[in-house]
Amino acid sequence: MLYPKRTKFRKQQKGKMKGNAKRGTTLAFGSFGLKALEGSWITNRQIEAARIAVTRFMRREGKVWIRIFPDKPFTSKPLEVRMGKGKGDPEGWCATVRPGRIMFEVEGVNYETAEEALRLAAQKLPVKAKMVVRRDYTE
Repeated sequence: MLYPKRTKFRKQQKGKMKGNAKRGTTLAFGSFGLKALEGSWITNRQIEAARIAVTRFMRREGKVWIRIFPDKPFTSKPLEVRMGKGKGDPEGWCATVRPGRIMFEVEGVNYETAEEALRLAAQKLPVKAKMVVRRDYTE
């Protein structure tokens, strides 16, 4: 699982997710990528599930890059606890993803393999996503 080694503060405010991604919107490493079409929080478990789906389908051929990192703690209160009495305890880690962000990149496999692997990864994530291809890609 991905999570920060250490942080300055245990808890963070929720923040706003308005607008499109300002950075991380173009392919930087691989020939194929998975781009988010809507904004959401993506937990470290969801990122790990998507990574496993991609590597399993590609049968450890090629290379996979994860372009998002879960560095935001989210909290929750236990079940059947009354309102008030402060913020809940840290529950897990998530990455804030805005529309247009490249989440995964793949290199070293053909188009059909990459398309299916990224489709399987997109099923594991809570956002709508599409596959993008590098402009100068040739088979």
